[in-house]
Amino acid sequence: MSSSVDSDNFAIDGPGELADEKPMALHLIKLCVGAESIEDLREWVAERCLKAIAAGKEPHSYHITRMVPKRQADLLEGGSLYWVIKGQLSARQKLLDIEEFTDADGIGRCKLILGPEVIETMPQPKRPFQGWRYLEAKDAPADLFGEGQAADMPAELKRELAELGLL
Repeated sequence: MSSSVDSDNFAIDGPGELADEKPMALHLIKLCVGAESIEDLREWVAERCLKAIAAGKEPHSYHITRMVPKRQADLLEGGSLYWVIKGQLSARQKLLDIEEFTDADGIGRCKLILGPEVIETMPQPKRPFQGWRYLEAKDAPADLFGEGQAADMPAELKRELAELGLL
């Protein structure tokens, strides 16, 4: 299909498509097994970041999983790993890299390299599932708090307000 140029000098590839327009990020969603709260997740992340710094690396955390995502390029274009804690999609971490490796038992694994910041999201109920799932950007919940907002609100209060539709 040939491109044309509209009045704003954007290349148009087809009806309603801008050639320079980036696709929306693709995300992953995963159960945060063992975490009772976002604070538990934050503590784990802080510990991993400190270990990375002690090893002379950039502060990051990681999560190891068995299956390697096939859509890595899409995930690394601004994607995040969204965490489900106690049945609620509750937080996310920016996905920085994906590394494939073989463990000591000869089993292929995947290390999801994650940013150091745990960002709370609008709570969204999620049923249990195994492994990880892709999450399209259009289905991802918004971040709950912007800078300087009520991020210190107790988790139980946030959950109750979300159930009432007030958050």
